[in-house]
Amino acid sequence: MTAQRPDPRPASLPPAREGAVPGGLLGDPLAARLAREEPLTWWNPAATDAAQGLSASRVDPAIVDDAAARLERFRPWIAATFPDTAAAGGLIESPLQEATAWQNAAGVRSGRVLLKRDDILPVSGSVKARGGVHEVLQYAESLAVAHGLLPDSTTRPDADKDYTAFSRAPLRALMTEHRVVVGSTGNLGLSIGIISAALGLQATVHMSTHAQQWKKDLLRSRGVEVVEHSTDYTEAVAAGRRAAEQDDAVHFVDDEHSLSLFAGYAVAGARVARQLTDQGIAVDQDHPLYVYLPCGIGGAPGGVGYGLAREFGDAVRCVFVEPTQAPCMLLGLHTGLHDGISVAELGLTTRTVADGLAVGRPSGFVGRAMQGLIAGCVTASDEQMTGQVKALHASEGIVVEPSAASALEAIRRVAGEAAAREGGGPRSSVESRVPEGATHLAWLTGGGMLPADVRARYLG
Repeated sequence: MTAQRPDPRPASLPPAREGAVPGGLLGDPLAARLAREEPLTWWNPAATDAAQGLSASRVDPAIVDDAAARLERFRPWIAATFPDTAAAGGLIESPLQEATAWQNAAGVRSGRVLLKRDDILPVSGSVKARGGVHEVLQYAESLAVAHGLLPDSTTRPDADKDYTAFSRAPLRALMTEHRVVVGSTGNLGLSIGIISAALGLQATVHMSTHAQQWKKDLLRSRGVEVVEHSTDYTEAVAAGRRAAEQDDAVHFVDDEHSLSLFAGYAVAGARVARQLTDQGIAVDQDHPLYVYLPCGIGGAPGGVGYGLAREFGDAVRCVFVEPTQAPCMLLGLHTGLHDGISVAELGLTTRTVADGLAVGRPSGFVGRAMQGLIAGCVTASDEQMTGQVKALHASEGIVVEPSAASALEAIRRVAGEAAAREGGGPRSSVESRVPEGATHLAWLTGGGMLPADVRARYLG
């Protein structure tokens, strides 16, 4: 069994750009810079206004509202199962935090810098606790309804529904008969494995041998089966998909195409809007919100970006951030080929300290759905990302994964002094894109579950 998949047809806006690489891939100046592992800032020429972009995405906004409602229904069970959510009544959410000390140290002299602390998001300490938890809960709910153990909310909206029943014997017994399978670089696997084990579902995570060992060890300690592959992330995903296709009692979480994952991530848009309002921070044309989203295959930043565009319209600019060794979304967007091209064609290996972003081929669904809503992409080297891990710790006392720290490097590039120098002139077109009243939001995607020795290595 697999999750609901989106319409595979490309969105109508903006047009694909297959003609961007005449004379061979490395004959294209941007592709050549990517092949040289050159850190760069790229502004998307196909970006359009929010209304057009949302329409062209072909994503039904109702799935986001449905996901938000499902997460509300499960809050009593979540609160009882995960003690770190009890005070918030089972709400899985992270705070917004000012980063004044980091901003001053980084030389970012305009606007304000905020941190979205998904590194301490409950359940699994990463952004993947949004989409991953939602999809597993949706699967568990569908099993309970199908077997008559839970009323169907679509046909009986007023029926008595006690979601703490997921902790009791009848539903636990049902869950043990089913398995969830996912291919992951690490954090999605952690989220899927932890929530599946909590529900009593069996779980299998397919991972590259290059994935962080501590993440594999943690999953195994929770009773999750970890299958390692000597090839890259793409093969891990393919192996997981093949396993699910052979058994109706197996549900495959498809990070490349899942609407359930996408919707779970997109719920963050409305929540961020409320948090900004509560903090008295305006978001409008004069005070745009720049959001920097670390990007692997694209599911998490795509869903979050969609939710933000839905809430803020043209007042939000979403910037995806990738390692110089794995700029798969940038390459897919630039060429118009999306998942039809891999960074391997540039001679890149995807070997990077940012293991959560080590993906060679982007989600074709996300690339096509979001191509009009992505303002641009930034690529960062391993040295730059680890440098920002240290800088954030020195200034704010926070330790995150290099994947998360990539968002800070992007802010430095776009909003700091580096932006003014980009392009070789005294002032650049990049700087002119960022008004003085902008708010810069770094989405810290993970790091809350880092073992002490790994933290020490990043800070060493």
